Amino acid sequence: MALVAGAAAAVGFAWEAQLPLGEDVLHVGGPVVLRGLRQKLARLVYDGRYGVNTADFADLSEFGLDHPERVYYSPAHWGTLRRALPVSDVSEHDVFLDLGAGKGRMALEAASRYPFGRVIGVELSPELTEIARSNLAGTRLRLRAGGVEFVHSDVLEYDIPDDVSVVFLNNPFRGRIFAAAVDRLIASADRSPRPVTVVYFNPVEDACLLGTGRFRHVRTVRRGTGDGVFGTTRVYALRQP
Repeated sequence: MALVAGAAAAVGFAWEAQLPLGEDVLHVGGPVVLRGLRQKLARLVYDGRYGVNTADFADLSEFGLDHPERVYYSPAHWGTLRRALPVSDVSEHDVFLDLGAGKGRMALEAASRYPFGRVIGVELSPELTEIARSNLAGTRLRLRAGGVEFVHSDVLEYDIPDDVSVVFLNNPFRGRIFAAAVDRLIASADRSPRPVTVVYFNPVEDACLLGTGRFRHVRTVRRGTGDGVFGTTRVYALRQP
């Protein structure tokens, strides 16, 4: 028991050191710290079980990439995707794209939980891209997808493949960068008309997405009882012009 308590205390200290990165943390102490500790422990357990390195936050300033519209790497909860996207909605003809893939957790979740034909993770940081590729090479997850690829690219320069049908976002960028990425997605769908689903975790730019007039809100999935943006996943369908 003492060993477990010591480990929990160590994890709690490490998590609290990350508090400046957590925009959904409004105060320190009580239920917030306990909830954060549980989340940190869950991330570590996931990594240990599946032989990956995805749990730790990473600030883009560590890589010389800090920008007011680009957001640090934060691992989404392992159940985020499966709560928002039914497996029955995915076939081998679907292609999954994670924009701002970080260390690859959601791309690996997509590849292991769903029968996607392809899974693609796009990441700005070369260091994080290499971590994602190492996670792919060493994971103990049983992958169901036909193929998995991590691409090092700026989303402003990345040409979205014209067969992508599911796009995942974990609040990777905002403002003009977000708007430009959405424009690229719409352009791809207009070149090759097809159903496209957007799964948006921590949907800070919800108004921008809906403001294009091209996206329909399908459902919202929340963790816990809060009604804020952080911890929320919203699912959208792209409308045809």
